[in-house]
Amino acid sequence: MSESEKSYWLLSETSGIGETRDPRLQRHLPMLEGLRWLAAGWRDFWTHPASSIAYGIGVFLLSVAFVWTLVEFGRDYILFPALAGFLIVAPFLAIGLYEKSRAIGEGKDIGLGAMLRVRPRAGAQIFFTGLLLCLLMLLWARAAVLLWALFFGVTAFPGLDHVVGVLFGTAYGWTMVIVGTAIGGLFAAFAFAISVFAVPMLLDRRIDALTAMGTSMRLVWNNPLPMIAWGAMVLVLFGICVATGLIGMIVIFPLLGHATWHAYRAVALPEE
Repeated sequence: MSESEKSYWLLSETSGIGETRDPRLQRHLPMLEGLRWLAAGWRDFWTHPASSIAYGIGVFLLSVAFVWTLVEFGRDYILFPALAGFLIVAPFLAIGLYEKSRAIGEGKDIGLGAMLRVRPRAGAQIFFTGLLLCLLMLLWARAAVLLWALFFGVTAFPGLDHVVGVLFGTAYGWTMVIVGTAIGGLFAAFAFAISVFAVPMLLDRRIDALTAMGTSMRLVWNNPLPMIAWGAMVLVLFGICVATGLIGMIVIFPLLGHATWHAYRAVALPEE
């Protein structure tokens, strides 16, 4: 067996109907295990908090610059899909936070500089994963534009000041909201499944991007209810970020980044 096969238990064989030879592949985490991950992430946040806060400020400024660019250049019609798409690329942006949590687990100190100069064990594969996630976000944004055209034709976007009335004040608007939510949910579920554990895994181990994403999807499949609950927690916290004009990103993004590392460690088998 190759080293890659030894290191990554995604490829472990199955026997019987729905049974695996590795029992940890079938372990069912508690429904609200995500609360434990958040608690662990909160502890990591307050271990040398300046680096996590600075990281959160950086993501906040990047997000504000992105929103300003969309509005300034007349692309505000993709603002809402772009905000939703942020959740797709967020696991890649949090790589420095994973590195800090890993260092804390190993009893090491790490500053902001080291968090920004992360050297993943998977090498360039992690950037390939980031590229795939960005392409998925662009695909979702394009799908949202096509969905608008399907319901409202080629009419101009009414602007952020009037779009709420258009969406929730007309029958077409309500239908679009329902259909768009369903389609967006499919995009979100797929993106969440392939990325939630893939990026931490690429940081931690030598593996190719596609195998990491496939492994992440299988881990989510093996623990569907806890992962649905975890996804709901992430969505609620991100909603708080949006409701606060993205200012909440300064604390919530690092918290979720650290918590995601602990989620990965909770389901990952150690390397042989």
